[in-house]
Amino acid sequence: MIKPNIGLSPEQREGVVELLNRDLADVNLVLIKTKKYHWDVVGPQFRTLHKLWEEQYEALSLNGDKIAERVRALGGYPVGTAKGFLEYGSIKEHAGEVPNAYGMVANLLADHEQIIRNLREHVDASEEQFHDTGTADFLTGLMEEHEEMAWMLRSFIEGESIQPAAENRSGADVRTPVELR
Repeated sequence: MIKPNIGLSPEQREGVVELLNRDLADVNLVLIKTKKYHWDVVGPQFRTLHKLWEEQYEALSLNGDKIAERVRALGGYPVGTAKGFLEYGSIKEHAGEVPNAYGMVANLLADHEQIIRNLREHVDASEEQFHDTGTADFLTGLMEEHEEMAWMLRSFIEGESIQPAAENRSGADVRTPVELR
């Protein structure tokens, strides 16, 4: 393979490829989880969550392609196996579990927030350690997309209740927005 001559040393490119592969693994793990929840969700919010998660897994799939293409543009090879995703990723599986709708939203929100924190670190490392402003800019755009996905999930939890209301003797919902998190 002809190595790119783009103003980055092989060590800089390899460092950035490592970061990108970690991001690629996380994107694919949250994509799998989003798709699974899309299939499994039940309850009054079924249609809303089913559609929201369809939009999100389609965006995640596109983002995975963009990350893999960035890895290739830098002369690396993208991680592309389930084993690789689990080894490189920071997202945890919940294998064998089928949470209720609230649990699904909360799990995905936590995953997106984890990805956002990782991307912030990777943006800084891309610029400061590897001097690759192109990758830093690219990762900033991905981070903004995950921030929007997290906001949508967070807004859903903060909005109408998606779990049975704890009722007091009068029948009124006694939960506060903090308890919904």
